[in-house]
Amino acid sequence: MNTSGARLERLVSDMTVRIFGKGKKIARLRRHARLRKLVSGTAQRPRLVVTRSNRHMVAQIVDDTKGMTLVSESTLMSDFSDFKGTKVEAAKKVGELLAKKAHDAGITEVVFDRGGNKYHGRVAAVAEGAREGGLAL
Repeated sequence: MNTSGARLERLVSDMTVRIFGKGKKIARLRRHARLRKLVSGTAQRPRLVVTRSNRHMVAQIVDDTKGMTLVSESTLMSDFSDFKGTKVEAAKKVGELLAKKAHDAGITEVVFDRGGNKYHGRVAAVAEGAREGGLAL
């Protein structure tokens, strides 16, 4: 059930998604739907999805052809229980740890999905950390 107040309408004929409503969250959902039309992950080049909340960052590497999450990392995991630093530093560490897990899983390059957020601040820090960890975006 959709509790965000947005009304979602799927048009099967041309596979477009219309999201109705007003507000910041609905505008982000609309931007993400627009972005997802162009960005899709494959087995050779999966999609790195960044989800941002006020307190935490979640990053996942997804193969859209299978509909599976291959690797994930977030500030909610046990690696961050003793982390002291800013939210941007935590986001960068999420990217670095995700890149390490991806390398162990045999993933070297991904396509970046910013999730409808601006490529700025914590979202950009995740991408920067992933690049420093050895992922090609």
